Amino acid sequence: MANEAKPVLRVANCSGFYGDRLSAAREMVEGGPIDFLTGDYLAELTLLILWKMKQKDSEGGYARTFLKQMEEVLGTCLDKGIKIVTNAGGLNPAALAVRMRALADGLGLQANIAHIEGDDILAKLPGLQAGGEELAHLDSGQPLAASGIQPIAANAYLGAWGIVEALNTGADVVICPRVTDASVVVGPAAWHFGWGRSDWDRLASSVVAGHILECGAQATGGNYSFFQEVPGLEHPGFPIAEMHDDGSFIVTKHEGTGGLVSTGTVTAQLLYEIGSERYLNPDVVARFDTIELEQEGPDRVRVSGVRGEPAPDTTKVCINYLGGFRNTMTFVLTGLDIEKKAKLAEEALFAELGGKEQFDEVDVRLTRSDKEDPESNEEASAYLRVTVKDKDAQKVGRAFSAKVVEMALANYPGFHMASGLSSENAFGVYWPALVPVDAIDEVVVTHDGSRIPVPPVKSDESVTVEPASTPAAALPTGPTTRVPLGTIFGARSGDKGGNANVGVWARSDAAYAWLADFLTVERFKELVREARDLEVLRYELPNLRALNFVIVGLLGEGVSSSTRPDPQAKSLGEYLRAKLVDLPQELLADAPDAS
Repeated sequence: MANEAKPVLRVANCSGFYGDRLSAAREMVEGGPIDFLTGDYLAELTLLILWKMKQKDSEGGYARTFLKQMEEVLGTCLDKGIKIVTNAGGLNPAALAVRMRALADGLGLQANIAHIEGDDILAKLPGLQAGGEELAHLDSGQPLAASGIQPIAANAYLGAWGIVEALNTGADVVICPRVTDASVVVGPAAWHFGWGRSDWDRLASSVVAGHILECGAQATGGNYSFFQEVPGLEHPGFPIAEMHDDGSFIVTKHEGTGGLVSTGTVTAQLLYEIGSERYLNPDVVARFDTIELEQEGPDRVRVSGVRGEPAPDTTKVCINYLGGFRNTMTFVLTGLDIEKKAKLAEEALFAELGGKEQFDEVDVRLTRSDKEDPESNEEASAYLRVTVKDKDAQKVGRAFSAKVVEMALANYPGFHMASGLSSENAFGVYWPALVPVDAIDEVVVTHDGSRIPVPPVKSDESVTVEPASTPAAALPTGPTTRVPLGTIFGARSGDKGGNANVGVWARSDAAYAWLADFLTVERFKELVREARDLEVLRYELPNLRALNFVIVGLLGEGVSSSTRPDPQAKSLGEYLRAKLVDLPQELLADAPDAS
């Protein structure tokens, strides 16, 4: 059911995660013209949080903040004809739909609210395994049956065609469960322009649009390496994609809002949480090595040239299981003999606890933030972070943290802690796997309760895609200066289960030529010590003047289970940028402060 009235479809984002700016929905609805309001509330970790909520309340399991946002904007959206598509339904889209209808009734509004089901395949796992599906871990290759684990949740990533079907029924609000982040943009575009299931290039381009929009203000200057260039970063506007029928689009934001939309900010978001140049979605494979960016005007970046390949015959499933319990205590070590003090604290603690072997896992990290001849008490301090994990909650609860506190008057000089007594926390483990698309029974539940099946995308078509041309530039030579890599290169990093990715990009063809030659996997491991014993994959995206590195297993078994202080690898890119390298002097003109 294509909408022929508008040649340009304005799709806005108002949430990049569960907990994002509450006022963003109102700002996007009232700040200028839009046709669709979308929001992304889910991540692998979020599903575990929602599962815990649902255990306490069977009517929970969705993103509750979405309701607060809708209370502010639903009436205005209905008046202006703005449709709403969100994955805030989480693990219980039906319950959120009920709450939304109650909210609309309470406001005296008549809203057509539909929701989507079918992502929850937990009950299907035994049958799939009996039928020969191994549900092997995507990184380790271990079959699920051989792991001995008991899944608590299994949610397949759905695509965009359920959203299209819901909009075809006249829905004003479409509440989704675990659809892919991009689907909330792909669905509105495919519906509005009447695209078919095999319009691979158009669908792929809308996947790219969805990937740019999904993290909210990260596309408008948030978390941007060259943040000094971003005006109004105290309160950046959220992004908008102006979609066209050929799939191309403009990334922009409401006029007068803070932030920046540039080829740099868009490139940074394109590199966030990706792997190879083939970006798989249930509806299409988007080729990131075909994306072309052009600064069309202030806060307007044109995205075109995106090519797509036929949809895969499998889709990803996010399986979670309870891994046990964990607790962390942090010692503050001050002044002289830091390493000896750390050794004393660690040995004394585990002597009292009966040895490290009492726990399933122990992680001890000493962070040397202290300085020689410190100018303040804080500059003299380092931190010893001790994390214990076990299936027995009592072992890692107060029995652990109380032993740390008992050391207060009987250990190293200057003893104090970064926090007080802490209790155990249950942690989940993420198990990514693939299932055949035929295993998914997606259904749209309309406002009146009708149930419309949504068949999976299946294609035997073969498509050959040629990547965009590589920038032509000579490899810089000549004198070098030892400076931080980030002097001229940007980076963005993130997590995908137990893996982390770091995308690094250049701002000129010559700089990319140097980067592609210099930053090999071996050099990356030299610079990032934590990656030296891990598998590191490098992917080239010359069309974006970028390299993407995937560090397999850096985050252990995933965000909730990771013992790293930065369990989502958000800072990994900035860490890499801080490393000193011998940079050709002729490239220093690319530095942001170069005159």
